[in-house]
Amino acid sequence: MTVSGFDEITKKKPEKSLLRPAKKSAGRNNQGRITSRRRGGGHKRKYRVIDFKREKWGIPARVAAIEYDPNRSARIALLFYADGEKRYIIAPIGIQPGDNLMSGPEAPIRPGNRLPLEKIPLGTAVYNLELNPGRGGVMVRSAGTVAQYMSREGKYGHVRLPSGEVRLVLLTCSATIGRVGNTEHSSIVDGKAGRSVWRGRRPKVRGVVMNPVDHPMGGGEGRSSGGGHPVSPWGKPAKGGKTRKKSKTRRHIVKARK
Repeated sequence: MTVSGFDEITKKKPEKSLLRPAKKSAGRNNQGRITSRRRGGGHKRKYRVIDFKREKWGIPARVAAIEYDPNRSARIALLFYADGEKRYIIAPIGIQPGDNLMSGPEAPIRPGNRLPLEKIPLGTAVYNLELNPGRGGVMVRSAGTVAQYMSREGKYGHVRLPSGEVRLVLLTCSATIGRVGNTEHSSIVDGKAGRSVWRGRRPKVRGVVMNPVDHPMGGGEGRSSGGGHPVSPWGKPAKGGKTRKKSKTRRHIVKARK
């Protein structure tokens, strides 16, 4: 079992004004029925309010601390703005307490600053990328991830995402300069099943070891592989089907991730 190093964390207790209660639903809907299986338990958490928009353009902010966030793989940075407001952002590699950050078209090109794509030089590494102007970053937010701003084409920019997909993004959308910190997260080895239980992930039982009343692939004398194509508990084929929605955004994909 390996654990994450917490060397970069400078403050253990979170900012109380930026905490919210995080109630658990344990995979059940508003009728109390389980709609997402294998969820439940786990350690109690409080949600940290993260500023994904960074809309305070032109107002400088000082990095007060780098903190741990139990709700995500990345580290978070606490910013103290010049007007007195405090906000959390996803911490990139290379920022330290005492650094000054800014967002807006006139912000300098350095890790942690946020600008519209039209103001960012080609080839720059970015994260926390918007898809709709003003909505806030929705892509490239997990630990160690980075996207590359490759080229411009009319009102769109070409961005290569961590998956390898090249996508068209409006030049009026914003992105943060740099790469998300905590890069060693992907090399962590859980070592035991209990670490998944701590996160609220319960054990997964195979369908072929269930009874016929519980699963289409259950039953059989002795060991049985089911005898048919693998299916879900409701009979839907479980392997080989495409899971990506055929939504309008497909037309913005220049190069698929596969």
